[in-house]
Amino acid sequence: MQSHRGSIGRIATVGSLALLLLTTACGGGEDDKAAAKSTPANVSATVAGVVAPAKVEVIADLTGCTVKIRTEADELREGVCHTKKGDYLITTFPQEKFKLTWLDAAAVYGGKYLVGTRWVVSAKPEVLDRLRPQLGGRIQQLRGVGPKPAPSAS
Repeated sequence: MQSHRGSIGRIATVGSLALLLLTTACGGGEDDKAAAKSTPANVSATVAGVVAPAKVEVIADLTGCTVKIRTEADELREGVCHTKKGDYLITTFPQEKFKLTWLDAAAVYGGKYLVGTRWVVSAKPEVLDRLRPQLGGRIQQLRGVGPKPAPSAS
């Protein structure tokens, strides 16, 4: 019964946000080309940009994950997802400054992250590539510290 309830909740969330997007997209008339480009493939990414800043659960829903919350703090919330697409960590922040601080700290480790407004998804690069069409955001490469590998002799 829980998966049925989750599906209904996901449909209701996406439906109401799609309605919000349609009403705002149809208001001015000068952006008819942008409204015409609204397809199911990019609506999820748009919905993530509108709703995702403070909700791990909304991001998880958009990716088809039943999230397990692992951290609840004033500065961030983290949830773990295990799906057929791969495993990933969703981190949300109540303010953009907390996300920037988190990214600065994560830069020590390097790697790629999917980054949006007040949220970050951590996963293997191929998983990030699969999630990006659903969530939007941008894939950001963090440098890391320490010695760089020597050039190969090939």
